[in-house]
Amino acid sequence: MTRSADLDGEQLVAASAVVSGGHVLRPGWFTSRDGRITSVSEGLPARSPDLDFPTQTIVPGFVDMHVHGGGGATYTAGDPDSVRQAAAFHQVHGTTTTVASLVSAGPSALLAQVRDLGELVADGVIAGIHLEGPWLSHSRCGAHDPTVLRPPDPEEIDRVLRAGAGTISMVTIAPELDGALDAIARFADAGVVVAVGHTEATYEQTRAAIGAGARVGTHLFNAMRPLHHREPGPVLALLEDDRVTVEMVGDGVHVHQRLLTHVVGDVGAGRVALVTDAMAAAGMSDGSYRLGVLEVDVTDAVARVRATGAIAGSTATMGLLFERALASLPGPADAALTASSAMASTTPARAIGVHDAGDLSPGMRADWVVVDDGRVQEVYRRGALVADPGVIAGFESPRPRGLRA
Repeated sequence: MTRSADLDGEQLVAASAVVSGGHVLRPGWFTSRDGRITSVSEGLPARSPDLDFPTQTIVPGFVDMHVHGGGGATYTAGDPDSVRQAAAFHQVHGTTTTVASLVSAGPSALLAQVRDLGELVADGVIAGIHLEGPWLSHSRCGAHDPTVLRPPDPEEIDRVLRAGAGTISMVTIAPELDGALDAIARFADAGVVVAVGHTEATYEQTRAAIGAGARVGTHLFNAMRPLHHREPGPVLALLEDDRVTVEMVGDGVHVHQRLLTHVVGDVGAGRVALVTDAMAAAGMSDGSYRLGVLEVDVTDAVARVRATGAIAGSTATMGLLFERALASLPGPADAALTASSAMASTTPARAIGVHDAGDLSPGMRADWVVVDDGRVQEVYRRGALVADPGVIAGFESPRPRGLRA
């Protein structure tokens, strides 16, 4: 890679390959000014680039729509420094747009957490808030405190929306709960993306939720009624509706990698969003951590609730998920590259309504990741170098240890 001075305020970046608009430009180049893409083209640029990556590939910055923390920090602590630390950790591993996920909490704690995170949305640290609960199924609670789970209440929902003041991007709800369909419609009317998850819902109940406005499936297959030949449940209902984007935690722990590739082959990368669902232990050593109020033990980079053994989120990064997807998707190399980029960037951005991220095209934010053989090398956010993940003090390799290949 070579660098030169940017003389006129417009930065020209060239690479062996650039993923833009669902295509691979070989070679490719783009320009940016004031943190926005101004042009993109294939071939060699007319002048020497300011940044040149002659043997590497540039993809759009990753968008993580479901993440609880990382780098030893969490989004649920009520501490702005903790939020900034977690966001910074994931940035150096390619996530240039983060939706911070909360776990289920009591009414007062939930409102306080929403207000705290809302301030950091305004500061640009995170792009929005994801409420994963508390309106979830007890039988599919996973790593959520079952004592605070409850059916949706219209007055509480209105209080939460007022506290969020437009910063809540997404909410996960179990459709079978009393009042769930009204809650889904209320959130959707308020511009909040509604996801189906942590649910014992039947196929018909899930279809009703989609009809009421649900448009996302939270970590498909995990914490939901499994597919059955007599009762297909939420899995089939979510997959067969073209309006729905399904999250998948493609770390090799939450789902088998062949299942991920099968789903992509079935519905297309435009409907599958890779998410980390990461917690504080991402990038850290094995040991004891917390997810909300629950004690979590991490062994061989796999996080489990101490009391129940349930999987407690992941220790992955979007960089790892992109690399794994790229290595496992069948077909021509460029098809795998565009599909992996879509799942890590374009699809989640569209799913949560972030219209200026997830692609490298004119007018979009200049958020991009340099990869070599699928592995993150450098990250740029709004045109500025974030860091080289290999030299960040205090953080381990972007590949969490112990994850199955």
